[in-house]
This record gives sequence, structure tokens and C-alpha cells, in this order.
Amino acid sequence: MFESHPFDPIIDQNSKLLILGTFPSLDSFKYQFYYAHKRNQFWKILSEIFDISFKSDEEKIQMLLQHHIALWDIVKNCERKNSADNNLKNCTPHDIPTLLHNYPAIKKILFTGKKAQQIYLCHFKDLKIQTFVLPSPSPAYAAMRYEEKLKCYKEQLGLKKPTSPSPNTHP
Repeated sequence: MFESHPFDPIIDQNSKLLILGTFPSLDSFKYQFYYAHKRNQFWKILSEIFDISFKSDEEKIQMLLQHHIALWDIVKNCERKNSADNNLKNCTPHDIPTLLHNYPAIKKILFTGKKAQQIYLCHFKDLKIQTFVLPSPSPAYAAMRYEEKLKCYKEQLGLKKPTSPSPNTHP
């Protein structure tokens, strides 16, 4: 079935970091919001990182913008049979160069999995911007423990706890 992406990006002029997924799951379509599958760990990870309990999608949007994080997906439209990334076929990407031009404060793109990075590199490998692949928050990705995913997200969001200077160093 051919489908088009249903959501606008969550972004504003202060966004410094762009998190790109692939394409909304069937549950995300049903509930009309990003990462809506009840077992997807995306919002759980961000909730723990920013020490917030989300009561609504609006609170999720506010948290992202407050922390200068933009959220979108790389795929504009595609064919698929289910929510799995490996089922995405005939993908057309969103216009990432125009998005980056319109929001010049964005200095880094984080992909929520290898498929998002693969599609990005297929179309936009010449863009001059730092990128990094996060572990997928999908319940289908069980190759990494939750604690490891959380640590990686913290580091890439710039929230890694600074190491204490050793006693023999001077500022």
C-alpha cells in the first residue's frame, strides 16, 4: 500500500539537533503522533533523560523544542505492508536540504536506526552536516539493552555527565 507521511516536522528556529526516523509506524498513523507504538522506547528514553513524565503529545512537543531538538522522518512517501523498516519500498525522501536551509541552527542529525541513515545517504550524502546513528528505539531491535540505548542517546544529545578532573590537573 502506498502511503504519505502524515505529520509536519516538530521544529522551530532554535532547533540545533534533528532526529530523523524512517516512517511512522501503523500505530503512529492510528494515534497521529511520532513513535506511538506502546512498546517503542523513544519517549521512554527521552522521558528518563529529561526527567519528565509526558501526559500528552503537546508536552512531548514542548520538551523537544525547549531542548532545541527537531523531530521528523526521512521518508516522505513509500509502499509498505507493515511497520517494519525492512518493508519500506519505493521510498521518496523528504526535502532535507531545504529543511536545513530554512533552519540553519541545526548542526547535527541523529538517525533512529540504520535504515533512516541508509535512505539519507542514498539521497543526501553530499550534505555537509554531522550525523550519527542512534540505536533503534523499536521493540523489534533487541540487540542492545535499554540501558545501553539510554547511554547512547544521552551522549549524542550532549547530556553525558562531564568527567571530574583528576586531582593532579589544574583549570
